[in-house]
Amino acid sequence: MAEFRMPSLGADMEVGTILEWRVQPGQEVHRGDIVAVVDTEKSTIEIEVFHDGVVEDLVVDPGVEVPVGTVLAHITAAGAAAPAPVPAETAAVPAEAPLTPATAPAHAEAPATEAPAAREAPARAPTAKRRARRKTAVERPAARPAAGAGGFVRASPLARRRAAAQGIALEELVGTGPGGAVITADVGAAARAAPAPAAREVRPPTAGPAAPADRHAAMRHAIGELMARSKREIPHYYLATTIDLGAALAWLAEANASRPVAERLLPAALLLKATARAAREVPVVNGFWEGGFRPAPAVHLGVAVSLRGGGLVAPAIHDADELSIDDLMRSLRDLVTRARSGVLRGSEVSDSTITVTNLGDQGVEEVFGVIYPPQVALVGFGRVSERPWAAAGMVGVRPVVRATLAADHRASDGHDGARFLAAIDRLLAAPEGL
Repeated sequence: MAEFRMPSLGADMEVGTILEWRVQPGQEVHRGDIVAVVDTEKSTIEIEVFHDGVVEDLVVDPGVEVPVGTVLAHITAAGAAAPAPVPAETAAVPAEAPLTPATAPAHAEAPATEAPAAREAPARAPTAKRRARRKTAVERPAARPAAGAGGFVRASPLARRRAAAQGIALEELVGTGPGGAVITADVGAAARAAPAPAAREVRPPTAGPAAPADRHAAMRHAIGELMARSKREIPHYYLATTIDLGAALAWLAEANASRPVAERLLPAALLLKATARAAREVPVVNGFWEGGFRPAPAVHLGVAVSLRGGGLVAPAIHDADELSIDDLMRSLRDLVTRARSGVLRGSEVSDSTITVTNLGDQGVEEVFGVIYPPQVALVGFGRVSERPWAAAGMVGVRPVVRATLAADHRASDGHDGARFLAAIDRLLAAPEGL
């Protein structure tokens, strides 16, 4: 039986709230099926299951906020006998959130293990003992002393910052995180001077006038925390270049001439495709810093999308380097529409390997972004403008765009970044090859 856990839906996520279950005990599920809707500080996300099986039971009820890594449900392999019930007094408590959110896997699921015994009849409904186990798992986390040898206190980075801001000594706290580490819930409990469980009842957002303001404030807080950490921990270096888009826009005009308006390509599609192809050519900018550089096996291009109520998200277009221009354009339209309506999937908000931000539609000529950890690079594009341009010994007016790169100096050097920007320039000069 496998444990389906609260996934990490971004480097800034420590907790999430189950808003809705899309499955019930006894229901068969397949890899990629939407099984639940989770509310985070930044968005409401649909989360998928990543293996086939049958839902044994649901551990966390809707409206309950739990840390990343908490067991949400149990799933039995399809065709396998259901395991014997586990007494509540011996039930295992859920795994807590990782100490460093940036290094948390996007989908933290424990491998399936053999149960000590199996029932002959595949009863699916939770028994009274299983319901008792559910209550134990959600409300009674294991607590251990946080201070270790030499007085060092294990704590998540966010817990350390919040404890320092509130003047709370970590040495005086009892940690409920993995290995007795202090997490933000422990700091919050100490601040309220009363014990607090790792999971607490939280009502889903309402449509009242206060809800949007609360969501916006929570999103600004999450973005601020992550960007502050990025600038504090990542040694950024910046490069910029001006790219002639004459050939690219001429090709685009010809391609759009026979298309209906709804199917026409935008310059953004060419910029994204060139970026994805360049990232494949220069893989040192496409990956993650997790104690060392880990190159990504594919190019999942994060696209920064501004939301109507304020804030932004950067969901991923998967395998962007392998998509045709038409498929990439359709994926971009779909992603932006769903991001602004709040129906993104978990894999889309946690799988990005490199991010692109484009502020050209706002009239900005140049943007130097802040890297989204644990990624190691962010690409920026400004508006397309006409400027005097010398080419082949002739001076004329050409459409150009400023392209920038913010990169992590731990993973690459200026030479690598220059090769990456040069690759984008070269690819846009021959758009028919994209």
